[in-house]
Amino acid sequence: MLRAQVFLWAYILIFFPASVVAQGLGVNWGVIASHPLDPKIVVNILKDNGIKKVKLFHAEHDILTALSGTDIEVMVGIPNHSLESLSEKYSVAQAWVKANITAYMGKKGVNFKYVAVGNEPFLAAYNGTYNNLTLPAMKNILKALNEAGVGKDIKVSTPLNGDVYITPTYKPSDGIFRHDLADIMNGICEFLHKNNAAFIVNIYPFLNLYQNPGFPEPYAFFDNDDSNSMDDHGVKYRSVLDANIDTLVAALKVSNFSDIPIIVGEVGWPTDGNIYATTKNAKKFYNGLLKRMTKNEGTPLRPKQYPDVYMFSLLDEDLKSIDPGMFERHWGIFSFDGQPKFPLDLSGKGQNKRLVGGKNVTYMEKQWCVYSKAASNQKDLAVKVAWACNNTDCTTLVPGASCSGMGIDMNASVAFNMYYQMANQTKAACDFEGLAKIVKRDPSNGTCRFPIMIKTIQTTSNSSAFAPKSSRSSTFSSSTSHSPFQTHSPSPSSSPFHSPLLIFQIFVGIFTIWFV
Repeated sequence: MLRAQVFLWAYILIFFPASVVAQGLGVNWGVIASHPLDPKIVVNILKDNGIKKVKLFHAEHDILTALSGTDIEVMVGIPNHSLESLSEKYSVAQAWVKANITAYMGKKGVNFKYVAVGNEPFLAAYNGTYNNLTLPAMKNILKALNEAGVGKDIKVSTPLNGDVYITPTYKPSDGIFRHDLADIMNGICEFLHKNNAAFIVNIYPFLNLYQNPGFPEPYAFFDNDDSNSMDDHGVKYRSVLDANIDTLVAALKVSNFSDIPIIVGEVGWPTDGNIYATTKNAKKFYNGLLKRMTKNEGTPLRPKQYPDVYMFSLLDEDLKSIDPGMFERHWGIFSFDGQPKFPLDLSGKGQNKRLVGGKNVTYMEKQWCVYSKAASNQKDLAVKVAWACNNTDCTTLVPGASCSGMGIDMNASVAFNMYYQMANQTKAACDFEGLAKIVKRDPSNGTCRFPIMIKTIQTTSNSSAFAPKSSRSSTFSSSTSHSPFQTHSPSPSSSPFHSPLLIFQIFVGIFTIWFV
């Protein structure tokens, strides 16, 4: 009997995952961070939480190596700056596939499922730069995959922003592709249809709320009553996400491609940097989303199955561009060190489970850099804090964020500590001409947390020719839609710190007010 029980528990441990997740759920893994987490630790986070799908913004050797030998399905991206060379020279596509796909395949290789060519390449803000490059690049990548004998197993698509379609009447059922993209979208859809690939779209309900004054807040979430719904010829839409998906479904139908599957490539909710960006709202959004996925009832125009969804994102990234907003560095369901921010039941059953965090994370010494009241040159404080914020991450200080409104001492300490930590706790980084000092007691207070950086490893990119500097584009798309629920994703940056003059002015202004 005892042997039978031991066998039963062994069977459970081997054949059942540590956590069950909603069918079709995946996550985006970005690496625009000053202290990226060891990829092996990140892969264990995925496995411990039962996450079977991951989307990467580019092929990076250490990450692909860590994913090798797992059953995690991988969608690997190619950045926009590679589209020109990929579209013009088939040899470049061959080289990319050889370096980033076939090199990692085999019995214990990477479980590639998709190559995502470009990222939101048709944003209006790009002024058509990639319009005529994306499809040729997709065709060359597919040709190279076919030549390598893996084209049937690895699909090719391109993640597009929700601004590629509009609805003139505000109703999802009247969705069409943007007029200036009609021919291009027809070609993209024909390619996807012919090769049994999905249409990948990035949708951000948070941005509807952030960008549009007067947008009904409940409509950005789920399970609303009729007072916060949209009526489309008798059909009630109670979430902007569902309405957005069906606008795309309608556009596909108008273009005679009704059967193309849809993948939501990015959707999520940030937890800091804005009044709406809170852990409470993020938890509410994800719980609603996961419940919708688990019910698997689809949307009104596609009622049988909800699309696969990749949450954005897995981890916070402290070097992302803040051009779209101060929230950009806080999209993770885990903090930068792989620790969960809030309870979340990925199965969609609402059991308020705690996610499994990163294990064996090595931190720097438990010490912090804070503002020194005893310093004699207090008149320079505003300038020093503004300088620190231009060279570190002060997004928690803006109005509505987790460290806002706590007074000059706390805010100066936040700025000084972030600079000190991102500089690997170098003693010289906690000086600011005597305005700062190192302490051993954690100065965190309430919602305002003072992080300690992790010790990190040097990652190696597989190919410098294809190594991007960011995961999303550095421009912020302007609205071209006639619909109140079309979303426009913020985009990646190729440099860690953007708009330094603007940040400088913001923080000088804050500190000037405090000193008056």
